[in-house]
Amino acid sequence: MTSKNICIGGVIAVSVFFTACGNAVNEPRDREVPVPPSEVATEQMDELLKGAVGRQDVLGVVAMAVDKNGVLYRGAFGTADDVHDMPIRTDAIFRIASMTKPVTSVAVMQLVERGDVLLDGLAAEYLPELFKVKVVEEFDAENGTYLLRPPETAITVQQLLTHTSGFGYAFTSSTLRDYQPEAEDVDVVGPLLFDPGTAWQYGTSTDWLGRLVERVSGQDLETYFREHIFAPLQMLNTGFNVPESSWARIVTLARRQPTGTLFQDVREDPGVVANYSGGGGLSSTADDYARFMRMWLNGGTLDGRRVLLTETIALMAENHINGFAAGSWVSALPDRSNDFKPTAEGRGRWGLGFLVNLDDEPGRRMSGSLAWAGLYNTYFWIDPRSDVAGLLLTQVLPFGDPQVLSVFEAFERATYALAEVVR
Repeated sequence: MTSKNICIGGVIAVSVFFTACGNAVNEPRDREVPVPPSEVATEQMDELLKGAVGRQDVLGVVAMAVDKNGVLYRGAFGTADDVHDMPIRTDAIFRIASMTKPVTSVAVMQLVERGDVLLDGLAAEYLPELFKVKVVEEFDAENGTYLLRPPETAITVQQLLTHTSGFGYAFTSSTLRDYQPEAEDVDVVGPLLFDPGTAWQYGTSTDWLGRLVERVSGQDLETYFREHIFAPLQMLNTGFNVPESSWARIVTLARRQPTGTLFQDVREDPGVVANYSGGGGLSSTADDYARFMRMWLNGGTLDGRRVLLTETIALMAENHINGFAAGSWVSALPDRSNDFKPTAEGRGRWGLGFLVNLDDEPGRRMSGSLAWAGLYNTYFWIDPRSDVAGLLLTQVLPFGDPQVLSVFEAFERATYALAEVVR
């Protein structure tokens, strides 16, 4: 038996060539039967993920790569619960947090297609409580004093979809982290960090879109998603509530320690969710979310079931924030999130629900690709130009974990190497 080293995505793996007889050392080279390149690339992806588990970059990981026609790669390595020695499976269930946002955005655009919602319409026309928003004009973090004022313009539906509404998160804004309203301001909505349409800020905009979907459709978000997105796409393991029969498949959360190791939370059964968030809260599997991504690669349809018009898919993938930089932040709550910079400085843009890449990334995704992530270090990308999409699912806090991100980049590079040899 002879072997050679091959490097894909910065990870060294060994590909093995088997011969027809037992003593490979003495066999002539013309008797060797080479492993097909696609199998070599797949084995290297396996080794990449096994190595991540071995280094404790993750305790358990499920990764998938797809094109419009089907699955290019599927792998699961490590444990779903290290304490209870529960091996992870490809059908493991993950809390996907903000990977809920693209689903909510699709629901909004379905309502836009039906004429029930105007993209450039005022959000308060559907959600009157948004008439109560105010903007933080001044904030003194040392003594907690602030000055609020009405916004100069009203929030539109499109601004909610693009995170240009002015809403933020406490972990992306020190102002919102420290803001404590006085008694007379407890009914103020927000507050906004800036006037709508004047900047980009990752925040609770999509939570408001979830309420909009419920208000306009007359259905709760779980029911709407199931009837209009999950059932057509056969995403049968995705929802806000995990059935009791599937609790054993839920992956336990782990937290990165200062030493770099992972410490696992105590495993608990999930509670019942009655109020649904458009910005987060879904649980899903790699196979289910891959079907959502394949719908995108197929222009809004999958297996004969249409979810969005092809024109809507194209519209959502455009840059809708002009020159504002998007996708990055400096963390205000380090135990919740690390600093995050998914693109080159200032080169991220935002479509209607997704981060949009402006640039080709050699060996990785092309310009025009869409991507986003979830708080527990779940990541995906969709590259229509290359007809490739992929996701990597873990359950690690805080978000933006450098070790997980390194694995994700290596997996993405390996995916494109695999796609090249199988086509």
